[in-house]
Amino acid sequence: MTEQRTTGAVETPREGPAAGSESRGEVEADKGGGRTGAGAGQVRLFSVPALVASCVGFALIGALQSFYGPAIPALREEFGLSPAAAGVGLTAHFIGGVGGVLAFNRVHDRVGNRLLLGVSYALMAAGSLGFALAPAWPPALAAAFVAGLGFGGIDYGLNQLFAVGFGSRSTAMLNVLNAFFGIGAVAGPALIGLLGSDRYTVVFAGCGLVSAALLLFLRGVRDRSPAPVRAPDGAADARPAAPARARVRFLLLAFVVLYVLHVGVEAGVGGWEPTHLESVGYGSAFAASATSVFWLMMTVGRFLVVPLTLRWPEHVIINISCAGMAVCLAAATVPALAPYMYAGVGLFIAPVFPTGLPWLTRTVPMARSASAHVIAASMLGGVAAGPALGAMIQWAGARSVPVVLCVIALLCLASSMWIDRTTRPRGQDQAASPRRR
Repeated sequence: MTEQRTTGAVETPREGPAAGSESRGEVEADKGGGRTGAGAGQVRLFSVPALVASCVGFALIGALQSFYGPAIPALREEFGLSPAAAGVGLTAHFIGGVGGVLAFNRVHDRVGNRLLLGVSYALMAAGSLGFALAPAWPPALAAAFVAGLGFGGIDYGLNQLFAVGFGSRSTAMLNVLNAFFGIGAVAGPALIGLLGSDRYTVVFAGCGLVSAALLLFLRGVRDRSPAPVRAPDGAADARPAAPARARVRFLLLAFVVLYVLHVGVEAGVGGWEPTHLESVGYGSAFAASATSVFWLMMTVGRFLVVPLTLRWPEHVIINISCAGMAVCLAAATVPALAPYMYAGVGLFIAPVFPTGLPWLTRTVPMARSASAHVIAASMLGGVAAGPALGAMIQWAGARSVPVVLCVIALLCLASSMWIDRTTRPRGQDQAASPRRR
């Protein structure tokens, strides 16, 4: 999900006639705005149909992730499951997702972009169809794991390509891409609600068929991504000198912490907002609707931040986002303001994931591997956030929800500010002024 925008504006070796024919008709990644020095070339990774198909693919993985929860009543009835056992389907999906991110990261350089995305779409198609047609719960869990592998490959692959494929507009395009994930996540439960949870098989089967159809658009994806270039402060060397390795590890750890904590806030609001609102006197129907507004605001926020990413550097956007989350969560302790403040959290948290990836790519050496570990960590953070927050809130009480989440948001802000201070070139204060285009 940069100030000087080295990401994606790179020297591209000439590949002969085949490369020229491959890029014919493709979207021009950066018409000079992403040039970082002499010889910086134009990089084209997507044709227009492939770009649209990628956005559809991200909406699809958002919808797939959101299908499992609303399907639980039908799963319990069909397979005779307890609520906890039925919830394991989503866990299997996330375990597959983490495995997919890490596995596809290891083979990406050898297999290329098209094969990576093609196998991912095929796995998601097979897993979704298998889940819809499974005769028993163990095969359904295996199918959810397979679908998760494809989910992870698409999540990693498209985030990585969008982070390097649009030059100075990479951050904007990543926010657009991840906004489509939110559209799918909002539309998924609504679709199951419209059809009824007993028709979950139709929804999962439809997801599988659409995923298979997206294979037809992969010819418009450039098979090889550009190699990352050296950042101005020397932070993005592929092989950092020995004295810099400790700094690199700390930077990567700080990004992992930032991503895990921000996913904790996201999962915390999504899971515990209804409980908090009911504890301060709101009705259950209102509380559920307010939580839907939070997810909707996350999606809207990613579209709204797009023009800002063309003017302001990533660290400014993320610092403001983390500070805004903390302020909104502190204000949510006031019962009359709580529903509106949770919606505000959705707006502020929206840019963090997609805006952080180009920042990571620019500042951490061997950024492709780094981004894979950050994406995987964010998935694990989403899985772990539920039990961890539940234990804290059970100890402190339901009214403590915004306080607990505010503390986490402040830790997010501290991580972001540390990364900003560590990576800022000496003698420059880039945060003080907007990016000059």
